[in-house]
Amino acid sequence: MSGFDDILNSDAVAQSDLIRQREVTPHELVAATIQRIERLNLTVNAVVSNRYEDALLEARGPAPEHVKDAPLWGVPYLYKDLGPSCAGLPATVGSAFLDGFVPGHDSELVQRFRRAGLLLLGKTNTAEFGVLPTTEPVFTGATRNPWKLELSAGGSSGGAAAAVAAGFAPVAHANDAGGSIRIPASCCGVFGLKPTRARVSMGPDLGDLMNGLAAEFIVSRSVRDSAAVLDAVAGPALGEPYFAPPVSGRFLDAVRSGPKRPLRIAVTLDRQLHPECTRAIKETAALCADLGHEVVTDELPVRFSELHELFLVVWAAGVSSAISSYAALSRREPKPERFEEVTWWLYEEGRRISAARYLMTITRLQQVSRRLAAFHERYDLHLSTVTSEPAPKLGVLNSGTPMEQLNRALEFVADTPLANLTGQPAMSVPLYQSADGTPVGAHFSGRVGDEACLLSLAGQLEKARPWAARRPVL
Repeated sequence: MSGFDDILNSDAVAQSDLIRQREVTPHELVAATIQRIERLNLTVNAVVSNRYEDALLEARGPAPEHVKDAPLWGVPYLYKDLGPSCAGLPATVGSAFLDGFVPGHDSELVQRFRRAGLLLLGKTNTAEFGVLPTTEPVFTGATRNPWKLELSAGGSSGGAAAAVAAGFAPVAHANDAGGSIRIPASCCGVFGLKPTRARVSMGPDLGDLMNGLAAEFIVSRSVRDSAAVLDAVAGPALGEPYFAPPVSGRFLDAVRSGPKRPLRIAVTLDRQLHPECTRAIKETAALCADLGHEVVTDELPVRFSELHELFLVVWAAGVSSAISSYAALSRREPKPERFEEVTWWLYEEGRRISAARYLMTITRLQQVSRRLAAFHERYDLHLSTVTSEPAPKLGVLNSGTPMEQLNRALEFVADTPLANLTGQPAMSVPLYQSADGTPVGAHFSGRVGDEACLLSLAGQLEKARPWAARRPVL
């Protein structure tokens, strides 16, 4: 195992290159990765189910025909236990309600990961039904932050971000309906991109989720890994209700080339932020200016704090719909004793929302999207914070009454959910660490359809201030 540490600490692109150069086999890589997970997962609790034997069998033989030219053949990855289906793996969504439920088919995204050559090892922990921005489900237990085990890993993709930070895999599937890719990426010091709405298919089971709030993708160790995976999985599948604007060229090329011109970047500072988050924004803004970009202080035309009530309407309706859908699939009756209190509160609240109120809410949020789109006519990117404070201690975000938990969550996520409401791409870049070593992500959002701009800047920032050498000690 020790001889593989450098390989396991490499990103997915580097691991794939080593396989093609025959310096390591997929079987050796998968076996060493499994050993690392088994050694450390009891400490972190990031992986909640596995298919190790199947992965070893898939990695043992020659590459199948359909992946011989795949960009990431033989590289292991993990899948979040919430979202599109994985055949044969439990889909508990972090909830005792779905204990033992196993889907019988793969989603379009799982198939695309496979066609890219990625080898699935198992599933990662999630907040129950993705409700809170911390991964502390009662059913599968809390995921601990690899940097400081007493801290939250963020949520709801905390298991994915913690797994990548701990070196369990270079990339891990994640999804984001209010910051659930970017928040744990910030807490755990990894890179997290939420793509443009409908850039990545949710087929065949879903057209969209929560009126387009949710986006599927990954968290990764490096920027180029996210670009390479996005090149492999982006694009509509048959029967999509709508899809993201088409792009020319490859996202990986955008990372390698960097921005083609100086970018105009708006920066928003908030007096309510934790001092470490303020410092992270200021240092990132200074770095962008040093790299030749135009950095301008400006206020957003709307803040998420003005939209909490509207967001909760969509959120409660979405949670209620998800629970009802899983109840039908699993042929189980939802009962309060099978759910966490906050999840059940959202389920019941969602059932009380009328169709008229829901549609009126969507109309108001669409008006917000137009105001933010006009803002981005003047700026290529917007820089702010991912969260209002660094990763809090475990137990902080999931204590108290349901409304206390939700209000605390809404304050913690700052303006991150705006990109979900508008469909914009956005990212957390792990440039900064607080005085005590806790990661704090810098948050950038961009124009709808322009992930290339975000990725090109992220690649430039990564070259200027590399973060790969910063690793938690477990």
